[in-house]
Amino acid sequence: MDAVNLYLNKEFSDMKRDGLNVRFKRMELVEYFNGVIADCSKGQSKSDNATCKSFVSRFLSYHNRCKSKNGDVCLMGKYHNLLYIAVKLAFDWSLQDNATVAGLLNELYACEGTFERIFLGAIFGTSAPHFLAGWKSDFKDREENVHALVFFLNHATNACLEFKDGSKSYRFIDVPLESCEKASPLRVVIQMGMSEILMILLRFGARITSDHDSTNPIESILDRLMECNRQYPYELVTCLKLMLRAVPVICFNIDKAALRHLELPEDYNYQRQHVLEKYGDILEDHLIPASRCGLKPVKLKHLCRCTIRQVLWENFKLPYGIKNLPVPPSLIEYLDLGAD
Repeated sequence: MDAVNLYLNKEFSDMKRDGLNVRFKRMELVEYFNGVIADCSKGQSKSDNATCKSFVSRFLSYHNRCKSKNGDVCLMGKYHNLLYIAVKLAFDWSLQDNATVAGLLNELYACEGTFERIFLGAIFGTSAPHFLAGWKSDFKDREENVHALVFFLNHATNACLEFKDGSKSYRFIDVPLESCEKASPLRVVIQMGMSEILMILLRFGARITSDHDSTNPIESILDRLMECNRQYPYELVTCLKLMLRAVPVICFNIDKAALRHLELPEDYNYQRQHVLEKYGDILEDHLIPASRCGLKPVKLKHLCRCTIRQVLWENFKLPYGIKNLPVPPSLIEYLDLGAD
């Protein structure tokens, strides 16, 4: 680990505060330390994972010491970007030590209050975040960023991580994205019509609603589909179908107070009336099953899927805990949202 100390005490100390702000500088440093990790592993007869863990832990400790000396406030600049060097190293070497990666995620959230530098590259690509938030992704392309997202989702789930924002608590997958008006990652993915990323988020148990979202995401999809004059975009329809697999039934936002003058009975089916009046075309085109929007009873098989997934989510076992259930392979796929 002398290489880490030598770098931090000499080259890093002499570096300008904004020395790691640009992406290529961070990538140069990652490439350098990847080589050092490989050499140290061979020279010390240690596994790559053990060596990577030591390097990541050292960077994390250095950042925390600097932060502590500054009244427990992150110095940002190169000091904070050092965490993203650790993020990239952890991903590049598929670091398996859950406690180390969890500590890294906790520190990122403590400094930023968001994980958008992990999420946005997977959603928008590696360059787009520069126009949204003023930085470029630390991963080489969108595909690698998606793999990195899954890597950190795995670790956050295995570590049962939750992140506080005042009185609210979020899991890694649901932490709002600051540069996207505090929308949840799921909401942003739906807005972009990215069914591939949506499937990943839903499998890991992303919440369908968010404290910062004013409307039900499924209703947002339906409203957009109604604007298409029955020429429905494939990706948007796919997003709708995936969302319907993850909820027992669509819960429409209905202002019952506005209908009070109609003197409707207490047990009046507002959901049924709402979907028939507002989304009649979509119903006729069979984009919404009658059993998922209040027109018919929900099928027992689907209710069981939602209940099982909820229990697994509560125990931080989505999605991989599904494979441990004593059910046939066809039901494994069904529970994992791969079929309907």
